[in-house]
Amino acid sequence: MVEDVKSVKGDVLPRSSSDLLDDDGRPKRTGTVWTTSAHIITAVIGSGVLSLAWAIAQLGWVAGPVAMLLFSFVSYYTSTLLASCYRSGDPVTGKRNYTYMDAIHSNLGGVKVKLCGIVQYVNLFGTAIGYTIASAISLIAIQRTTCQHNNGGKEECPVNGNAYIMGFGLLQILLSQIPDFDQLWWLSLVAAVMSFGYSTIGLGLGISKLVENKEIKGTLTGVSIGTVTPTEKMWRTFQALGNIAFAYAYSMIFVEIQDTLRSPPSEEKTMKKAALVSVAVTTFFYTLCGCVGYAAFGESAPGNLLAAGGFTNPFWLLNIANLAILIHLVGAYQVYAQPIFAFVEKRASKMYPESKFVTKEIEIPLFSGSKPFNFNFFRLVWRTAFVITITLISMLMPFFNDVVGLLGAIGFWPLTVYFPVEMYIAQKNVPSWSSRWVCLQVLSLVCLIVSLAAAAGSVVGIVSKIKTYKPFESDF
Repeated sequence: MVEDVKSVKGDVLPRSSSDLLDDDGRPKRTGTVWTTSAHIITAVIGSGVLSLAWAIAQLGWVAGPVAMLLFSFVSYYTSTLLASCYRSGDPVTGKRNYTYMDAIHSNLGGVKVKLCGIVQYVNLFGTAIGYTIASAISLIAIQRTTCQHNNGGKEECPVNGNAYIMGFGLLQILLSQIPDFDQLWWLSLVAAVMSFGYSTIGLGLGISKLVENKEIKGTLTGVSIGTVTPTEKMWRTFQALGNIAFAYAYSMIFVEIQDTLRSPPSEEKTMKKAALVSVAVTTFFYTLCGCVGYAAFGESAPGNLLAAGGFTNPFWLLNIANLAILIHLVGAYQVYAQPIFAFVEKRASKMYPESKFVTKEIEIPLFSGSKPFNFNFFRLVWRTAFVITITLISMLMPFFNDVVGLLGAIGFWPLTVYFPVEMYIAQKNVPSWSSRWVCLQVLSLVCLIVSLAAAAGSVVGIVSKIKTYKPFESDF
């Protein structure tokens, strides 16, 4: 026995399985409050930042920053509720929930699981539309900015964006055929670099414009009556709330990020700290970007800070920023579309297990020594049809701010507020009509009203633009 021990390299006893595996049999998790905060920040900061200057312009110097702070507080508070639902039962030794849907199933079950699934897939579908529109707008901006630079700004350089929307759709058809494209290890790294890149460029250009103006533009109440009608002011205010809500949308991936944490201390305690750090950093950055953009442009703040004509120089820096947006959204589109692909394909294989069209995988060799490409006819037809549908809808209503506002409204109340509140009540056995239960329900009701108002404002915006927009013909 002594000889056996000595034979171990370095005279160290081999580690037991408990040193290598967590309590669920999976490899030991190594996440900390700092790595988790970084994951949340990189997941949150994205294309939503582009519309914040416009949103604050609708609300003004008082309501704009206040709305940003209120949304950040609600996001943080409901995140702490969601953190309590990572484990079912005991917060230290209870069963782990690996995804948001797992937590819904464990804590609520029944029809609420299906309801959550519907909301999630509608949100994912809508986000794919939003990303298609945003990508085309960035490509249009690159062409227009270059054109204006070449002619010295003497011409407006109108651009028809349908070709760019179709080109983006064609690229997504090709990428969608790659199984598990969203799982490529480098994808999140590229997305993080790109999103921070274009957000920082937007902030820097805003500060430069502010210095150039030598004044802080904007008013206490935002876009004034006269510039818009009282009715338009109301709807645009509601839509602005949806734009802000979209910028804070990260609840769907919150549980997955929490599942990377090591313990002890308990995942719940660490995640609450990470939520505080990440929401504080994100809110500071968002408020800075939105307020600087509004201070620089005032009531004329563009709907898309980098691509809607707000900035014209330096044209090369603008082109780099818009190229970064494009690169980010190419990958992000697949990240949001893959869960829909997987859901439909899984259901189809269960319904038609004998169908070769649905289930047969054909291995196609690519390069010597590389894995063969798995080709499936159903995957080709279904994913192509999905992307074509998204592309057509994007061409029919390419309205960035309105679509972003609607997406924020659709996802904010159910995913950020309602389900976390209901899961927390079930997890902690909060008695009905107790003071805590009443406060939670009031919070949920208020956020529902805000979401409905934001959705109404965005729908009105879409309808009003459709009346004058000519599909497949209008220039941007």
